[in-house]
Amino acid sequence: MTGARATGVADQAGQDAGQYLPKDGAQEETAGQPAKPFGIMGWLRWCWRQLTSMRTALVLLFLLAVASVPGSMLPQNGTDPTKVQQYISQHPLLGPLLNRLSLFDVFAAPWFAAIYLLLFASLAGCVLPRAFRLAVSARAKPPAAPRHPARLPFGSAYRTTQQPAEALAVATRLLSGKGFRLRTGDGWVAAEKGYLRETGNLLFHIALLALLAAVGLGALFGYKADILLTEGDGFANTVADYDQYHPGRAVAPGDLQPFTIWLDKFSASYIASGPLRGEPSSFAASLRYQQQPGTPIRRYDLQVNHPLNIDGAKVYLLGHGYAPQFRITDGKGRLALQQAVPFLPADNTDFTSEGVIKVPDAQPDQLGFVGVFLPTEVASDGQLSSAFPAPLNPAVSLVSYAGNLGLNSGAPQSVYQLQTSGMRELPIEPRPLFPGQSMKLPNGVGTVTFTGYRQWISLQVTYDPGRVPALISAILAVFGLLLSFLVRRRRLFVRVHPATAGQDGADTAGNGTEVEFGGLARSDVAGGFEEEFVALTAAIRAAHQVTQGAAAGQAPLDESASASLGSTAGQGSVSSQGGTASAGGTASTDSTTATGATASTDSTTGAAASTGAAESTGAAANTDRK
Repeated sequence: MTGARATGVADQAGQDAGQYLPKDGAQEETAGQPAKPFGIMGWLRWCWRQLTSMRTALVLLFLLAVASVPGSMLPQNGTDPTKVQQYISQHPLLGPLLNRLSLFDVFAAPWFAAIYLLLFASLAGCVLPRAFRLAVSARAKPPAAPRHPARLPFGSAYRTTQQPAEALAVATRLLSGKGFRLRTGDGWVAAEKGYLRETGNLLFHIALLALLAAVGLGALFGYKADILLTEGDGFANTVADYDQYHPGRAVAPGDLQPFTIWLDKFSASYIASGPLRGEPSSFAASLRYQQQPGTPIRRYDLQVNHPLNIDGAKVYLLGHGYAPQFRITDGKGRLALQQAVPFLPADNTDFTSEGVIKVPDAQPDQLGFVGVFLPTEVASDGQLSSAFPAPLNPAVSLVSYAGNLGLNSGAPQSVYQLQTSGMRELPIEPRPLFPGQSMKLPNGVGTVTFTGYRQWISLQVTYDPGRVPALISAILAVFGLLLSFLVRRRRLFVRVHPATAGQDGADTAGNGTEVEFGGLARSDVAGGFEEEFVALTAAIRAAHQVTQGAAAGQAPLDESASASLGSTAGQGSVSSQGGTASAGGTASTDSTTATGATASTDSTTGAAASTGAAESTGAAANTDRK
């Protein structure tokens, strides 16, 4: 019998399933159809989904951080081009390779821009939809209260003699005064607090996008330029005057601010004794500047980390050095060169500097020199060195060359390097020259006189219209992040319904209210909601008792007639029913009714109510025995 029934059920199931299976011909037709091609739009949608995924955004962010490492470890043309030249000259094999990979211009490299743009697109695709969802969530009302709030992880219940509408109104007023967002319904109120958490998330994501947009704004409409300026010289804010110029994509030469700067004097102080001897103590460059032609000329003492601000452009002091002054005559006795030639520091501890002097106007042969400048010259075992970075005993030593400098070949040359392939070294031993001393070159090709020195400074002029928006965006992002971490999203539900006759807080007619509380914390990693829930439920319960006592002109209900607050245990508590214990049989119904009447009429304590209930139960039991 059982087997037949099972067989029938299986047959019926097979018939039902067969209604949804295709016929044999349909199966063959479906199997024979080719798969739908994955068109261009499908590929585009797939690529966009991959790009805007959180995983891709994290990978791109990691790549951007890794790509920024060379920019902090290697010298950059945008900050100190002299150090870049030194690095390339000191590393003849590695330096040119790094230069071809744009590792000396990391933040202007095409590969860095590609990572940045992909990250911006990925974050935009992630953040904008999330921002809209967060905006909707921040304005949403609390959900409806559950049917039994006391069964939530944080829950409690008790009974009061107030009517349901009055008890609900008291709870609503108290929660509204605590700053909760409310939603009311038939016999319930839902309250929620901590919407600033969603506001913080929204603010963080929008500020992050604004930060990237501000960086892009600065890269598009800003510019950065470097110049080496010797004492007594000046420059105008034009492309032709700069040694290095890096404009934004949308910057034209005519967009530069029309200011002019002159360097009057540079002074540097060094510690003269102690373990820090030779360390710099202060730098100051005395400048004169004119904001635009026809305006008054002003003075400014430029110091490290105290840039000069001219019409939105900032002028920074990056470095300094020495520029020895030379007077060179050629083989015909004519003055071929008289100027200060900047030498680059080879050692930042004693400021021993190296440089190149090119004299293309000398005749009959062009002259070239490779020299070393010593601020405080000392001789030790036949080796020249500098004992202090300040110019206490300045001297210069030169290696002389004559021939063709190769300046007319068309190939660009660095002013800090001498091409000696077309030149010959002159047979004269290098020796230190002090200010005022001369060196006559052999074969009558000329004379070199060291007349003194001047100091030079390296300036960087930057204009970044996205600097202030980027700063504001970064501050807002940090503020939004703090809000999302510190603010907790929590919900509280209150539901009231009439108490049944005979329960605590209700008379024989059932007048009274049972109040249930429930609480949820959507994010409470650090804890604290449990204490807040206990305090809120206690405040509402006290408000109910005070209102009840004021309306009835009597003392509040005794604690033994109410439910104990079980929120600390994380479970809802059920109110105890005084006098519900019965002796058994049919007497239990009568005893419960009598107990409820006694409790509501006499307002006695729980002990009296239970005593009356016991006496009533005993009387009813004796009657049954008789």
